Amino acid sequence: MNIISANNKGAKGSNWEAKCFLILASCFLILPTYAQSQKPAKTGVDSDAVATLFYSALREKTIENNTQAADLFGKILTIDPTNDASLYELANIKKRENKYGEAQPLLEKAVTIKPDNQWYWSALADVYEKSNDVNNLAKLENVFTQLIRINPERVDYYYDKANAYFLQNKFDEALKVYDQIEQISGSTDDLIINRQKIYLKQGKVDKAASGLEQMIAKNPNEVRYYILLAEIYTANKDADKAFKTLEKAKAVDPNNALVHLGLADIYRDRKNIDASFKELQAAFANPDLNIDQKIRIVMGYFPKFSEAGVRTAALFSALELSKIIVEKHPNEAKAYALYGDVLVQNEKNNEAKASYQRSIELNGQIYQTREALVRIELNNNDMDGVIRDGESALSFFPNQGWMNYFVGIAWAQKKDYKKAVSYLKNTTSLEFQDKELLSLSYSQIGDCYHAMQDNKSSDDSYDKSLSYNADNKYTLNNYAYYLSVRGEQLDKAAQMAKHANELDANNASFEDTYAWILFKQKNYKEAKAWMEKALTDGKNKSAVQTEHYGDILFYLGDADAAVQNWKKAKEYGATSPVLDRKINEKKYIE
Repeated sequence: MNIISANNKGAKGSNWEAKCFLILASCFLILPTYAQSQKPAKTGVDSDAVATLFYSALREKTIENNTQAADLFGKILTIDPTNDASLYELANIKKRENKYGEAQPLLEKAVTIKPDNQWYWSALADVYEKSNDVNNLAKLENVFTQLIRINPERVDYYYDKANAYFLQNKFDEALKVYDQIEQISGSTDDLIINRQKIYLKQGKVDKAASGLEQMIAKNPNEVRYYILLAEIYTANKDADKAFKTLEKAKAVDPNNALVHLGLADIYRDRKNIDASFKELQAAFANPDLNIDQKIRIVMGYFPKFSEAGVRTAALFSALELSKIIVEKHPNEAKAYALYGDVLVQNEKNNEAKASYQRSIELNGQIYQTREALVRIELNNNDMDGVIRDGESALSFFPNQGWMNYFVGIAWAQKKDYKKAVSYLKNTTSLEFQDKELLSLSYSQIGDCYHAMQDNKSSDDSYDKSLSYNADNKYTLNNYAYYLSVRGEQLDKAAQMAKHANELDANNASFEDTYAWILFKQKNYKEAKAWMEKALTDGKNKSAVQTEHYGDILFYLGDADAAVQNWKKAKEYGATSPVLDRKINEKKYIE
């Protein structure tokens, strides 16, 4: 767009301007009205110098060297403070730098020099609107008055002026401007809607409704007028009129999604949940209803999943509606992602997995969907799937801490501890804020180093895990057990094992660990009590716990009972040569 208004084309240019024009034209810059925009050079102004500087400034601006361009425009204004084109260009640079306070006086001066230039006024309006200065709202009125004076047929200037009045709560003045617009362009939807906003602010609901009622009378098959009218009634808590209006609209267009959504809201407010849901189904069945709007509606059910009284109904509704979204938008990745989320909430993990996979096929750039898929595979103990899909996700999103953690866990389960540690260490190098994830990661690293028989690195990792979360019960239990197996730091091990049991009571594995540490401390009586708790709380017949129980009984002087438990341990699957020696020699062997 030319920086100077076409209204100035009749002005005579000076010799300076002709030179400037020739220079600009020679560089293929399209500024056809620049030469006509400038005033004749003032006495004492070096017009050649100004023209050269202006050309150089425009060149720097073209290559986006704004700092240099601003400096050059500033030099022009030092020579000729009334050079309106330079004021305008410098102001635009300030605007791009969000320095609206510095742009404002430049443009205010430019419009006083060239009051008929609409681009200067438009730029000034933009500055006033973005300056966050309430005092500039009143100034906007004059700006748009001037723009209307320059271009009286341009309707958007009238709308802008009316909006400036509206923001200052000058509603009557705004309505007068809308009357002017109607004389130019006739009655339009935008005009009706903007008048409605004012009438509603003034509490004149009848007036707001009457305009739409007139439009409906003229265009009885135009459904959007019914919808707008229903919105007015709804906003003013007149649900009965809103309902009747929407029912009329439904008769005109039975498939209109917005009509069904409006009716769904009214039925919901009336506690008619079945009728509300049927209207939602009808709205969702329309593929023209924006998918994002449908998704927002389904997401509204999610907070209800944790409310006991409405959980079942909310899960059912969300599932049915998300299923419709998939059917009507079969090529939208987010449709399948949402459906997968709802299926997970309904504990249908296998179906959710398929839905997530389809979403990723359609758009593999959504990390959340990839993580949701891997979480399901981890929950299903599908370590091959975790590795396959997790490593695929990391090829797109290598800096995701949780995904590195999941893949690390999977490799640890596959007993490839070196690979596991590499992924888990990625997590600890990527994550700084999530203390829970850091604690989990260092705990897993500790397990891996233990399996690799690197006790020092294992202990260091467990200590690191507890530094991030002193209540990580799995770290407490595993660390304590491995120390007891090595017979090291038994007091520390006992303290950790006791705390793990405080955090998770009746956990047979934790009780076994504590009992074994007590055994190592030669506290056989208390060890027996804790091991019996473990055997009672354990859901499966544990060979390890049963063997430990036999060991404790032996040191309590009941060798026969000890041998019986060692034999049971063998029945439960224990196969170690040490156990065989215990049974055959009828004594405890390390």
